[in-house]
Amino acid sequence: MPDDRIRPHVLMMSEITADGKLTLKRGASSKRLMKYMAPETEVLLHETRARYDAIMVGSNTIRIDDSHLTVRFVDGPSPLRVIPSSDADLPEGANVLGTEAKTVVAVSERAPPERVAALRAAGVDVLEAGVERVDLPLLMRLLVERYGVSTLMIEGGPTLNWHMLHHRLVDEIRLIHLPFIVGGEDTPSLVGGMRIDSEEEMIHLSLKAHYLCGTNLVTEYDVLYP
Repeated sequence: MPDDRIRPHVLMMSEITADGKLTLKRGASSKRLMKYMAPETEVLLHETRARYDAIMVGSNTIRIDDSHLTVRFVDGPSPLRVIPSSDADLPEGANVLGTEAKTVVAVSERAPPERVAALRAAGVDVLEAGVERVDLPLLMRLLVERYGVSTLMIEGGPTLNWHMLHHRLVDEIRLIHLPFIVGGEDTPSLVGGMRIDSEEEMIHLSLKAHYLCGTNLVTEYDVLYP
């Protein structure tokens, strides 16, 4: 049996508003809020990318933000870009399909062959990891075994964040706090999909650091699973 305990050390890093939102509204790019980060905090984000072996976001984030996921503002290597996409459904010409850094797209067995072929033609590695959908614990193990990834950071949206936490794959969380309230019942927050019935199911965090980076408060936590 494969050992799903083999995985990288995982940091989830995100900017959030004072009311825990990631964007202005559903379907809006997070870049519209990130432009309000202090310059020092932008540097912190890119310094973190340069220290990690890989960076992962979901395919929906790619469709909305069209991120490069590379290192800028500081010297250092760009991490391996990892995109889980069960159906291999990434926009043609997306920035992560460029040559600025190596990209791995994780797909399921049911991904249409023509989409897989198009991704490979774009120069990315396609990694099958799951039957009906991408199996995240399996993906983590394959990243270690095939790409030597020992550290991975997530800059994902609420769906990927939830699934990574649900599978107990996140070790640390670092939050960049933006001094805004945007509201909205369906505005994406840090974690979506969580449905719990009792306090015993809550995922606890242990605060280990808090500091100002420029004008932004940054908090860092260890993740404690029930």
